[in-house]
Amino acid sequence: MTYYFETYGCQMNFAESAAVEQLFLARGWKKAKSAQVADCAIINTCSVRATAENRIFGRLGWFTGLKALRACEPGAKSKSLGEAAEYVKDGAKPITVIVMGCMAERLLDSLKKDYPVVDYVVGTFAKSQFSKIISEIEEKNSPGELDDKVKYQFAPLSYEPGAFTAFVPIMHGCNNFCTYCIVPYLRGREVSRPVAEILKEIDVLSSYGVKEITLLGQNVNSYNSDGTKFPALMKTIADHLAETKSPIGWVRFLSSHPKDLSDELIDVIAENPVLCRHIHLAVQHGSTKILKAMNRTYTREHYLEMVKRIKERIPDVSLTTDLMVGFPGETEEDFEEVLSLMKEVRYETSFMYYYNPREGTPAAKFENQVPLKIKKARLQKMIDLQLEITHEEMSLRTNRTVKVLCESVSRDNKAELLGKTEQDERVAFAADKSLIGKFVQVHIDELSGNTFRGTLVE
Repeated sequence: MTYYFETYGCQMNFAESAAVEQLFLARGWKKAKSAQVADCAIINTCSVRATAENRIFGRLGWFTGLKALRACEPGAKSKSLGEAAEYVKDGAKPITVIVMGCMAERLLDSLKKDYPVVDYVVGTFAKSQFSKIISEIEEKNSPGELDDKVKYQFAPLSYEPGAFTAFVPIMHGCNNFCTYCIVPYLRGREVSRPVAEILKEIDVLSSYGVKEITLLGQNVNSYNSDGTKFPALMKTIADHLAETKSPIGWVRFLSSHPKDLSDELIDVIAENPVLCRHIHLAVQHGSTKILKAMNRTYTREHYLEMVKRIKERIPDVSLTTDLMVGFPGETEEDFEEVLSLMKEVRYETSFMYYYNPREGTPAAKFENQVPLKIKKARLQKMIDLQLEITHEEMSLRTNRTVKVLCESVSRDNKAELLGKTEQDERVAFAADKSLIGKFVQVHIDELSGNTFRGTLVE
């Protein structure tokens, strides 16, 4: 039997898809080349923004047509779903449709009713029941009821077969309740994974030849398992990789909250070369007034002091961030504080977006909502400034030789590879595809757009 995943949203969703995929593989299932010809399609969803959910609703409409076609007897005429029409020419081939993830959790009680195409709705706490679901599909039983009140469990392995990079979830949930964010309501309170389980997964990934891991959590640096906090975990992992002579050469982490990034963590990163010199530190805004309204629990001044300490201890660090514009009550003066913070910190890149009210969050009911036209205009100013800063900061990193992890063949030139640096920058250089998945030394010659061009150092 065959399966196919469609995954949307954050890195945690991709890690959880990979973890569920391991369950299918353990039962002897194979990955289908497309949803059109799979026995089971799993849609892993995101609810952070309404636009993400709207995209899923569109896909469920598409799956409704697919499922109807796949139920046809020989002689089906429809060609609207491409290879699926050819697939059913010899008879009906049913498909099971599963929706999992944050949107599944939010619409747990209504999704199957509104979209009968869906066979199973698996919320964020019910992923442990996928073995039961797989058995029901194999035995051609009708979908049973799932227990959506179970305690969250970490999967033993979140690995995509054949990959040389991997995600390692270390905590789940969020206690922060930022006023614009729905995640705490869908993921629940913070739960940290035991250190021994994390190290065991890292050992398995090492045995597969993985070269880079990214530690994941909704608020990764609030990790605290039986008194072991995030800096101690990072030091433990760095020491463990050295002791076991692991092929894993880089360790990253996402996503970090400024309130939990300590001086101790900065020191651990500075003192351990296996920990990448790249920190994504989501500021969200540059105005203390707006940060307070967001319930971010730090001030502009606190954030800038932290950035100063980071740059002093880790001079070659690259900083990236998330920036929101148009939060309720944001004035032109507040927006100017965002731009001035960007100029002071000089992020290498930023994920920038305008505030979109999310049903179920406090900010959706705030007064003084900013008109869409103003939000879009401010966002464009922010993007223009970031592009300018990105070019200037990346230009400073040319004319040097750096360690690069080779990731893929370039789409623009098959004689070139694309890789990334420790600072998470993209590099294109001429090299044989046999180097994909390996670390190499590359001299950075120039900057083209937001991608470095370099020369492989033999």
